[in-house]
Amino acid sequence: MKLNDIQSTSGSRRDRKRLGCGIATGHGKTGGRGHKGQKSRTGGKLMRGFEGGQMPLIRRVPKRGFTPVSRNEFQIINVGQLEKLKAGSKVDAAKLFEAGLIRNAVDPIKLLAKGELSKKLNLTVTAASASAKAKFEAAGGSLTLVEAK
Repeated sequence: MKLNDIQSTSGSRRDRKRLGCGIATGHGKTGGRGHKGQKSRTGGKLMRGFEGGQMPLIRRVPKRGFTPVSRNEFQIINVGQLEKLKAGSKVDAAKLFEAGLIRNAVDPIKLLAKGELSKKLNLTVTAASASAKAKFEAAGGSLTLVEAK
C-alpha cells in the first residue's frame, strides 16, 4: 500500500453547500435559511438561551445560597473504622485508601469520634475533632495533624 492508494471511505466526504449560486444548486432562493424571520436575515444572531422574548429558563428558576470557592471538602473517617487496621502500624492517606476507608488519597481527611478503638496506631490526618483526639490518645495511639495541600 502506498500513500497515493489511500482513499477515504465512501460517504465520509461531502461537498460544501453552494449558497447564493442559484436554484440549480438545490439551495437556491432562500439558501437553506427558510422564509423570513430573524434567523433568515444577515447578522440575525440570537444569544444563547434566548427564548423569543419569553423570560429565559435560567432567569425563571429560583436561585438560593452560594458555593464558596475555597471550601474545604473533608473525607470523614471515624475512630471505630480504624479498628480493622493492624495494631502499631503507621497509617496515612495512602494506607486508608488502600484499606477502602476513604475515596482518594489526595483530599483532606478529618477524624471523628464515632465508635471505639482498642489498638495503638500512628495516624496522620488533616484534622480531628477534640473528642476523637481524646479517644485516640486514650487507646495509646499518636495522632499527627498535617496541613491540607
